[in-house]
Amino acid sequence: MAKKPAASPPTSSSPASAPNLSALSSHQIWLAGLGAMAQAQAQGSKAIETLVSDGLAFQRKSQEEARARFEEATERLTHMAQGLGQQTAGRFDKLEHVFEERVARALHRLGMPTLQDIADLQTRVADLEAQLASRKTAAPAAKPAAKSSAKGAAQASVKRPRKA
Repeated sequence: MAKKPAASPPTSSSPASAPNLSALSSHQIWLAGLGAMAQAQAQGSKAIETLVSDGLAFQRKSQEEARARFEEATERLTHMAQGLGQQTAGRFDKLEHVFEERVARALHRLGMPTLQDIADLQTRVADLEAQLASRKTAAPAAKPAAKSSAKGAAQASVKRPRKA
């Protein structure tokens, strides 16, 4: 078996800062424990304060980063929604155009007038009304004579059968 090294006897050449534990009284040991506990508490509270301040800084930083990412995502989604809206509007416009063309062809086959035909007729009616109004104001006295001559012409054109 291996021999254990012999413990060196305490000498007087031990460092002065290291007290001899066997020479300390129990009261001194108790006070040293309380001192160590007080020092740990002081350092612990300082450490907690440091951790709290570090935690606050980290929280602010993470909130800023989260806000930046949220704004970026919102911007991306807004851009995508606008693009989708434009595509949808374009497709609806095409669909509406196709529908209008088909309805117009069906109405044309049925002989229905178009909006342009109706607008042209309205213009012609307005022109004719204007011409009528100008004729009425130009010759109000010639009107009765025109009636009688029109009657005579109408009667003359009608052939009466001859009696035999």
